Amino acid sequence: MTQLRVLIVDDEPLARARLNRQLTAIDNCTPVGEAADTEAAIMQVQILDPDLVLLDIEMPGGSGLELAQQLSTRDCPPAVIFCTAHDEFALPAFSTTAVGYLLKPVNVEQLRQAVEKAQRLCKPQQKLLDKKDGEEPHGRSRIKAVSRRGVELLEVDTIRCLVADSKYVVAHHLAGETILDESLKELESEFGERFVRVHRSALVAAEHIIGLRRDGSHFRIELEGVAEAPLVSRRMLPSVKALITEIC
Repeated sequence: MTQLRVLIVDDEPLARARLNRQLTAIDNCTPVGEAADTEAAIMQVQILDPDLVLLDIEMPGGSGLELAQQLSTRDCPPAVIFCTAHDEFALPAFSTTAVGYLLKPVNVEQLRQAVEKAQRLCKPQQKLLDKKDGEEPHGRSRIKAVSRRGVELLEVDTIRCLVADSKYVVAHHLAGETILDESLKELESEFGERFVRVHRSALVAAEHIIGLRRDGSHFRIELEGVAEAPLVSRRMLPSVKALITEIC
């Protein structure tokens, strides 16, 4: 599993030290830096490009909520887990892209669960990252599709994403778009080592991902060779980020 690089942001030195100790006990997790206020945190994020930020909310010089919103505007934002002494901020905290909200004093087991949530890759993504060089992908090399032109055989290697649209699935490929009569679930089951889920209605060809871009309050994943850029769900954003870190 991917090593998660973590930045700790808290104005209390003892709180930072406690989180640092707890992180060292969590597998696949590496503390890479600390900051005592939001200004220093922004600089550290720019320098270190962490995968995860453990973030206090009430700090001198700026709110952790404001910092989380600012971080979410980055092209490839870190995941955020709030660590705070105040429970009244939970609702506004989850209006950001936060993946966790822990109350101080932070319990190491709760921290472990929150970190694992942030670092967890879905099974198809993990299979892709663990796949040995030269291993042949599973599944058909061509998919049969029926159109007004008759029966087409669509090369799977040319497909960049599969998007559910009403009762159909549209394959976006190098030559255009083709409607398939198979469900997204069926296609994921067969091609899960090559196509990863980024949204409940979209699978993308992992090896053809070229990046993330912000679209208002959402993110879209950009793919080589096609204009279609599927939405990434908030739930899947941390795992998509981790995947892009590995393959890009």
